[in-house]
Amino acid sequence: MNKKKILNDPVYGFINIPNDLIFDIIEHRYFQRLRRIKQLGITDYVYPGALHTRFHHALGAMHLMSNALDSLRGKGVEISEAEYDAVMISILLHDLGHGPFSHTLEFSLFQGVKHEKVSLWMMQDLNKEFNGALDLAIQIFKNEYVRPFFHQLVSSQLDIDRLDYLKRDSFFTGVYEGSIGSERIIKMLNVVAGQLVVEEKGIYSIENFLSARRLMYWQVYLHKTAVCAEMMLIEIIKRAKELTQKGENVIATPALSIFLEQSITAKDFEEDRDILEVYALLDDNDIWGSIKFWQDHPDFVLHTLSKMLLERKLLGISFSNDAIGRIVTDDLVHKAMKEYDISDKEAAYFVKTGSVSNSAYIASGQSIKILRKHGDVVDVAEASDLPNIKAMSKIVTKHYLCAPKTLIKD
Repeated sequence: MNKKKILNDPVYGFINIPNDLIFDIIEHRYFQRLRRIKQLGITDYVYPGALHTRFHHALGAMHLMSNALDSLRGKGVEISEAEYDAVMISILLHDLGHGPFSHTLEFSLFQGVKHEKVSLWMMQDLNKEFNGALDLAIQIFKNEYVRPFFHQLVSSQLDIDRLDYLKRDSFFTGVYEGSIGSERIIKMLNVVAGQLVVEEKGIYSIENFLSARRLMYWQVYLHKTAVCAEMMLIEIIKRAKELTQKGENVIATPALSIFLEQSITAKDFEEDRDILEVYALLDDNDIWGSIKFWQDHPDFVLHTLSKMLLERKLLGISFSNDAIGRIVTDDLVHKAMKEYDISDKEAAYFVKTGSVSNSAYIASGQSIKILRKHGDVVDVAEASDLPNIKAMSKIVTKHYLCAPKTLIKD
């Protein structure tokens, strides 16, 4: 069987599967599951074209990683075949642990478990199946390999992950202001003392990258309608879990039912790896299929929120620079109680507050390093003629209030 297939990607054109091992990993059920998890969760409620999946993103990131490694080799950076394959696998599997709707339900189905941790557990299981072939890929993923630039290519403030998702999300949403010159950035990458750097002539591409990232957060990832829809989805799962654990009958797919019945934590995952197999059965379809049942459930909160989300009749939402006061929310909860003839606890499901933050670049920690012509390496924020980057280092926080539109108008 020919395993060196060529895939046609709408963003980059042809993508090559470089070897048999990567082909077999892509064919595995863990990876194929990513076909059924949308990259941007429920953002297609705002941008109808945002239907691309984690599967698309993973393959695109692998393609860009291949370009980056070839470029670094061309500049004299020694990269063995084993290292090449390992970092390709690491970026291919970096999002393997995402649950339904990607980031939206990350802390709703289980407690205190980030998707990166689940990705690692899945990679470790794959490693057993492939007789240790992923040992080096896991070291790179965990940042335990002696050459740190490989991990920085997978996860940093200027990693291959971001280079793909910004370009891909811009393409599928149609928000072309968020498009970046990923090819040029890749050509400007280099390695100094084992650390990933950007050559000085690529500094304006970095500024554009950071500007595009900031814009995409406000215009796409943190768009107020998407935030509202995601919040409603979180509340639906919360209510379904609450009712299930009270002993009420809440129809759901078998895999989802287990996560509704139990409050699963990281410790549960580590002590019972069968939970991982159940988790690997979950995707967006479990949630939508269950919500279609829940729109007819006798519980007012569950059926009302489910029906609203299915029909895209969303709650109202407003953003503010200041935190929403308790007086405002208490008043809206009281109005919701009267409007729907429900208890204060039930009404609280329809009145939610929260905050979102946006920072394109955080100078502290793992920063973006610029290699100047004379050989010294400096933080990109220290570049004398780029005041915009310093401005983009500031974290901007906005507070939101979600409530029924009829009550907000009152």
